[in-house]
Amino acid sequence: MLTLFIFAVLLLLIIIDLPIAIAMGLTAIAFFTGLGQGSSLAMLAQRMFYGTTGFTLLAVPFFILAGNLMNTGGITNRIFRFAKALVGHVPGGLGQVSVISSMIFSGMSGSAVADAAGLGQIQHKAMIDNGYPPEKSASIVAAASTIGPIIPPSIPFVLYGALTSVSVSKLFLAGFLPGISMGIALMIVIGLVAKPYGFPRSPRAHLIEVFSSFSHAFLPLMAPVIIIGGIISGVFTPTEASVIVCLYALFLGFLYRDLKMKDLPEIFWKSIKQSVTLLFIMAAANFFGWFTIYQSIPDNIIATLTNISASGPAVLAIIIFIILILGMFLEGNAIFFITIPIFLPIANLFGIDLINFGVVMTLLIMIGNLTPPVGMCLFAVSCFSKINIWSIAKESWIYIIVILIVTITIAYVPQIATWLPNLLSGPAM
Repeated sequence: MLTLFIFAVLLLLIIIDLPIAIAMGLTAIAFFTGLGQGSSLAMLAQRMFYGTTGFTLLAVPFFILAGNLMNTGGITNRIFRFAKALVGHVPGGLGQVSVISSMIFSGMSGSAVADAAGLGQIQHKAMIDNGYPPEKSASIVAAASTIGPIIPPSIPFVLYGALTSVSVSKLFLAGFLPGISMGIALMIVIGLVAKPYGFPRSPRAHLIEVFSSFSHAFLPLMAPVIIIGGIISGVFTPTEASVIVCLYALFLGFLYRDLKMKDLPEIFWKSIKQSVTLLFIMAAANFFGWFTIYQSIPDNIIATLTNISASGPAVLAIIIFIILILGMFLEGNAIFFITIPIFLPIANLFGIDLINFGVVMTLLIMIGNLTPPVGMCLFAVSCFSKINIWSIAKESWIYIIVILIVTITIAYVPQIATWLPNLLSGPAM
């Protein structure tokens, strides 16, 4: 009963539009005080500090900076042109191009919102200029952007690894096949609806254009090869990779002369604000997570599930349902911070592979990015397309279903995600 009351208070504070970090902190403080455990508040500063000082978390601000540098540095245009030369002529035309370009850009940014806000503008404008209905174009852009955190590198994978002590390198490897599966599934659907929706397609590109676009996009295409190759070979860690991709994006921006020195202060300041916001949430979430453990909330939930003789697959279904509901009302990283301290011991008890669980959790919060009223990718696309988020969401339902099918498949066939990390670095311990 106490558990339900605690989360009811937390959700109430979020619903009245209190910032998520403040809501989590106030909830923990209020219940510590109300339960006569005020002395535990002495741990507040320590837990918040501890929550943001891990070496792994250094990767977060650098991946955010990398995404902002690439969106400003003209890299997105070269990727889109190459994707158009490859698949612009197939049914679905520029819709297919949007998915392919997002899959490529995913190998550099690690953020769905960065993909939607940067590459998404190019994708949407191209589709509108070629006669695509604005709402349907916007829905494709929003859906394609959710591939960003699945194909490595991935900011959510870094956060999950920091929260669970699971290897970030293995999480990166685990994202490849699910991310590719997700992209293929979206492309199949776009191809099927292309005719009834009246999607035009481009003429088949000549080989000269294919080679020309490839040569212009070659250096950006090398970014994921450098990042993942370096991590797998042990040349650098995922955290060090985040610094390298920043330097690489900076190098490409100046090489292509799309990035100017005068642009850097604004890019740095924007990245600092985004990083501080995210890490402050994580600091508050660490205190809230410690509070839930102190109150034995995970133990109580485990006891309840054990008493009803729940199995691993049944527990996984319950978790999927909970995250889907939370995804409608909470930002994805906030869901991680609130639920991971509770779900981690449950996953361990019921034998759920933690690497696959991280991939499934990330896929679920990507679905949340497409569901109103708090779908972050919907907001990002709405800002530049000037289309109401509810209109975009209405057109996105078919893509949400497809991503959900992929998610459920990966949840119950964990070998899809774990095969590559097990192959290259051995089974998870």
